[in-house]
Parts: sequence; C-alpha cells; structure tokens
Amino acid sequence: MKNAPVEYYSLLNVLARCVVACEYCADACLVEPDIAMMVPCIRTDRDCADICRLTAALIARNSPHAPHLIKECIEVCQKCHDECAKHPHDHCQQCAQACQECVNACENYAA
Repeated sequence: MKNAPVEYYSLLNVLARCVVACEYCADACLVEPDIAMMVPCIRTDRDCADICRLTAALIARNSPHAPHLIKECIEVCQKCHDECAKHPHDHCQQCAQACQECVNACENYAA
C-alpha cells in the first residue's frame, strides 16, 4: 500500500511475528514430555495464529470488517499470552511475549 502510515506496516509485522511464534510454540508443545498438559496451549496457539493471519489479511486489503476483527484478535492474543505464560518452556515464553506485543499493537492501531 503506497503512502500507508508506518503504524500500518508495523502492525502487519507484529501480526506476522505472532503467527510465527504461535505456530512454533504449538509444534514445540507436541514434543514436551506431558503433551496432555500442553493441549490447551496448543489449541490456543493455533487459534491465535489463525486470527492473526486473518486480521493481517483484512487490514492489508482495507476491509470494513477489520476494525471488528482487531477487537477479536486482541481477545484471542490475550488468552494465548495468558496460557503460554503459565508454562516455563522457552517457546511458550517467547509466544507469550509475541502475543503481548500483538495485543499492544492492535490496541494502539484501533485507538
């Protein structure tokens, strides 16, 4: 998008980083010793990655539905942060951080 504000590109980058962190975390959870304990984390990671991908797509195409989806993205990213923050694994902690950055970026963009 030519002449788009810096915040636009910044948000798209944060959303993309969150997708990658969530996908990596979900995959890494599958090799943890107690996979059953990691199921909520894996499910939340997958939901978060999906909503971040969709949010980025709607923002990129200037969809009138983007503002509503950003609110949902904030909610899912916060839930993913909260779930991942419970676990000591590096991949979970990195995902929690990426999700918090995404929450902050979406809130700033929506303001």
